[in-house]
Formats: sequence, C-alpha cells, structure tokens
Amino acid sequence: MTYLLKFGVILTTIIECRFEFTNLKCTSLDKSFLEFQHCYIKAVNRSYKYITIRANVFDLPVYEAITNFDLLKRNNGYLPFLYNITGPVCPFFENKKRFPVSSFITGLFLEHSNFNHRCPFNHDFIVDKLDIGFLNGKFTKLLPFPEEL
Repeated sequence: MTYLLKFGVILTTIIECRFEFTNLKCTSLDKSFLEFQHCYIKAVNRSYKYITIRANVFDLPVYEAITNFDLLKRNNGYLPFLYNITGPVCPFFENKKRFPVSSFITGLFLEHSNFNHRCPFNHDFIVDKLDIGFLNGKFTKLLPFPEEL
C-alpha cells in the first residue's frame, strides 16, 4: 500500500537573503494511517525559533511511501519558485547519489530526525528542534535565494 506524505515548506525571503519560520501546517490526508501529535514552531527568543513535528504512524511497517516537497515564496500569495518534487522515498534512501536535489533537501532536516535509514520504517516520524540558524547556514551558503520573482 502506498501513502503520500506531503510536506510543505513556506519560506519568507527578506532582502538579506535569509528566511524565517512564519507558519507551519501539518495535515494528515488519511487519519487511520498517520496523525500528527505535535506540529509547532516554538520561539525561544527573538533570534532562536525551532520546529518540532511528531507523526504517529498506525499502520506499521511502512514499505512504500511517496513524498511531495514544495518550496514556496510569498509574493502576492504563495508561489513556487524553485522546487516542486514528488517521488518515492524508499529508492531515495537506497541510493542518495541518484537524487541530488532530494539529497540536499533531506539533508536540511535529517540530522534532527529519526527517518534517515532504509525502508521499512517501523516507528513514528519525528523532527525535533530543527532551528532557523541551522537552515539559514545551509540555504544562504549553498543555495542562494532570489530576491525578486
């Protein structure tokens, strides 16, 4: 059975070419398969914010999954400006070198998560304390953001 895991990332680009967390929405399309226990942005102070997501998976083990990743920029609504990737998860974890863009995107949060191994997945999905400073370093040094669309 194949399930679609949809992750949407909404980024706000500022003139200095950095971004910040403004909104996070976690929605389960099939609540009998997966439900979000935690999905929030926590602001510790003005400069330190982090994301925590915990998804409880009820139908274990997961042998096949498809993910969708959108990178959006806010400009008269949310517009895709760089990536909209949909693909299978298990072949990606078998050989990450075949998928360089997906490897870059997953590298943004794999250090803060528990799903950095091959299929099958026999546990809940957790992203814990993914902070803005870590992401700013990855994006601004390796992948410059456009200031205008």
